[in-house]
Amino acid sequence: MQNWDEELAKLMEKRLKQYQNIVETRNTQGNTPSAFDTSINTPITLTDYNFDEMTRKYSTLVVDFWAPWCGPCRMVSPIIDQLAFELCGKVVFGKLNVDENPTVASLFGIQSIPTLIIFKNGIAVDGILGAASKAQILATISKYN
Repeated sequence: MQNWDEELAKLMEKRLKQYQNIVETRNTQGNTPSAFDTSINTPITLTDYNFDEMTRKYSTLVVDFWAPWCGPCRMVSPIIDQLAFELCGKVVFGKLNVDENPTVASLFGIQSIPTLIIFKNGIAVDGILGAASKAQILATISKYN
């Protein structure tokens, strides 16, 4: 009987490679990130279906992986809303409910929430695990903006 952890790790690696191939193919076909949409001053809703498109569309996208039952997620949510308004035109924020969108969450190995991942031109460049203050989030984002 094969070890389930090994099998799961192989499956996750395979899925991640498939996802990376899709992103790479789209990027080589001229689908590069566009300029910022300055009208986005609230977090966008991300799903398993639009995630790839949104990470490519915005030069800097901060994704909040969350769930409605998560207390720390509810603490971080108003901070994300504030930052989306304050950094409008510079950074786009998105929220992905991990319960409703397990594919993307598993691709990025999300096991604890809240987790923030910063995407620059479609590539994950940094992240914050757990509830963080506004100052901590701003400091991390400022490295890429």
